[in-house]
Amino acid sequence: MKWYITCIKNYFNFTGRARRREYWMFVLINLTVILSLLFLSFYTEEEFGTDFPITIMFIYILFIIIPHFAVVVRRLHDINKSGVWWFIRFVPLIGPFWLLYLLCEDSWEGPNKWDINPKGIGNEDVIDQIGNE
Repeated sequence: MKWYITCIKNYFNFTGRARRREYWMFVLINLTVILSLLFLSFYTEEEFGTDFPITIMFIYILFIIIPHFAVVVRRLHDINKSGVWWFIRFVPLIGPFWLLYLLCEDSWEGPNKWDINPKGIGNEDVIDQIGNE
């Protein structure tokens, strides 16, 4: 849940890096919420004749679009790719699979032009500077 909150706090943050765990936990919680609301909407529509939960689901999806795009861009930065690589998903047939492959790839070791490695791997020069200020 902390990764989900981190992504929501970074609502418009398209800089920096996001670990695989941050991205996939965010996706998992979003899928859980959306599927729960969808199930609830089917149940309430049958029992009570209302489609209020599906309205809430669409509002939630509209709320979550920007943080999702931001975490995808930060995830691409983590593997040393520009956020422009997100548009590869529009290549017919292979694009979505290629983006999925990129999102599953391990972090770039050490710092890159977007930030230091969030895992701490390859950040020895940063660690060596601690206490030397």
